[in-house]
Amino acid sequence: MARVLSIWTVLALAALAALVIGLSVGSAGLGWGESWHALLESTHPDHAVLIALRGPRVANGFVVGALLAVAGALLQLLLRNPLAEPYVLGLSGGAALGALCALTLAASSLVVSAAAALGALISLVLLLLVAYREFRVVAHEAAGERLILSGVMLAALWGALITLLLSVAESGHVQALIFWLMGELGGGAWSPSAWMVLALVLGCAVWDAPRLNILVRGDDVAAALGIGVGSLKRRIVILAALAAGAAVALAGTVGFVGLVVPHIVRVLWGNDQRMLLPASALLGGTAVVLADAAARTVLAPEQLPVGAITAGLGAPIFLYLLWRERR
Repeated sequence: MARVLSIWTVLALAALAALVIGLSVGSAGLGWGESWHALLESTHPDHAVLIALRGPRVANGFVVGALLAVAGALLQLLLRNPLAEPYVLGLSGGAALGALCALTLAASSLVVSAAAALGALISLVLLLLVAYREFRVVAHEAAGERLILSGVMLAALWGALITLLLSVAESGHVQALIFWLMGELGGGAWSPSAWMVLALVLGCAVWDAPRLNILVRGDDVAAALGIGVGSLKRRIVILAALAAGAAVALAGTVGFVGLVVPHIVRVLWGNDQRMLLPASALLGGTAVVLADAAARTVLAPEQLPVGAITAGLGAPIFLYLLWRERR
């Protein structure tokens, strides 16, 4: 009990520190003290700017990281592969393609989110079709290397289609779309719909957590204990696609969060899904907020896409994990 409490305390303090850092630093040239003075003093000339820009950006970064981390944890459980995550498996690319199609048609934010979720779901279904010998949601064993290769090929396909779409888009919108694809959190207002999706996905996943703990031991064991394995896996597919789609619709493609964060949580906590899923959400949000703070300050006053920071840090970790799996 003491260990569990200490881990939750560390994660909560890390999240709080990330929020403080995210609100305190940026490309505006304000120091820590001046930023906090501007945030706390309503009459300060920069107060409204910081509240209107940094506050929503930090909130969006946190929810994007939480969604990606939960999606990664669910995919790793579903596919029984520690290298599974939305970016590597092509879900983020499919969601980005769906969102871009909606954006080019000047669709509403709700339609963009729905298109992103649909793109992620199509990607996951295609991945299962290719990676497994026959497609059933109650799946046969999948070869790890074949799974990763299938995801890479899907990501390449979506990348080619995205490039084609950008080549025929209006020239005035291309640069903004490219920057969004690389991971962009500076879109203005915070997104209540993304928080609702996070609450739905995390709530459903935690509700199913006792059954997920049994599913980790194998399909046959779960079925013998009376669990509807097929319906459970279908729910995991839908929840993972919803989480990935909502994250991409809000911030573009932010890679490797769903890969690295669940691994860190497992090292700290083990593989109990009742704790792993909410802890992954908390740590994922913390990681993206810190990555975005770095993106705003590394080359200040220029701002880097947050996806460039997460990919730069996550890709070496992914290669190390892949090398370790092959040993």
